[in-house]
Amino acid sequence: MRKFSSQVVFACVVGLALPAAGCGQIANLQARMSFRDANARYQAQDWRGAVAAYEETLEKNPTSPEFLTAYFFLGNSYDNQYQPSRRGDAGNDELLTKAVENYKKAAELITDPNYSQIRTLALQYLVAAYGPDKLNDPSQAEPLLRQMIEMEPREVPNYVLLSQLYEDSGDYETAEATLVKAREANPGDPAVYTNLAAYYDRQGQFEKLVEALEARIAQEPSNPEAHYTLATYYFNKASRDFSLSTAEKAKYTLAGIAAVDQALALNATYMDALVYKGLLLRQQALTEKNVDRQQGLLKEADELRNRAEEIRKQKAAGLSE
Repeated sequence: MRKFSSQVVFACVVGLALPAAGCGQIANLQARMSFRDANARYQAQDWRGAVAAYEETLEKNPTSPEFLTAYFFLGNSYDNQYQPSRRGDAGNDELLTKAVENYKKAAELITDPNYSQIRTLALQYLVAAYGPDKLNDPSQAEPLLRQMIEMEPREVPNYVLLSQLYEDSGDYETAEATLVKAREANPGDPAVYTNLAAYYDRQGQFEKLVEALEARIAQEPSNPEAHYTLATYYFNKASRDFSLSTAEKAKYTLAGIAAVDQALALNATYMDALVYKGLLLRQQALTEKNVDRQQGLLKEADELRNRAEEIRKQKAAGLSE
């Protein structure tokens, strides 16, 4: 802990020799020095040392907007010392308790818009602290996530976290509704549609999954990854859903090929798209009765695989973007 000369400290404490403003300036200087020390320790992952230095910062100046951010870093320094494998150990659990206390203080006390990102981080880490691998208390996480959405209504990740909370608890209707609200709040964010698609995939609602990804494509038709993503889901449906008839498998396979062809039309060296087109062609061969046609599909799939491997090698050698 950094200390100044006993004469200066004594003068500030008893009010001798220096006016109040001077004592405040010295305390602020001490806070700034300990804050710098704390940040250095934090970056070095010296969590215990960071705890001591951040606590000193807040002791010297608990009101400055800049130093209020120390509550977040103090909480995170405690959090990083917590070990889920030692849950139930009093000393270990106390670290998480202190982390939560400081995250809450950061969320409550940081009001300066210049540090709003730190406040948001405090809320995000607070939500994580209530997660299944830590405190496992979703009832505490829900109001925090709602608060985060109110603060940043266009931030899609907050809706996704809240939706996951509902999904994990079995409230699927509210989980879906939350993702729909995210789409309404920020329809231009591709993550809205990919998260909706992932949700519908988990729920076995394939047609809704396709609708979500087609809506994403409508938002960014020139993005090859958007078309490629749709193709991967078509492949998964055709190859893994054993309840499908041969005709249904063929239908989904052809739809996947059409989607991946769109991706390759936009980027002919899209390695992942080449790989998936090869997989889709092999899937198509399984539904093909004509032997010559079947062999032709397998040959084309091999050519695509070789082309993808060549691109991979070029990238590894730094010869291709």
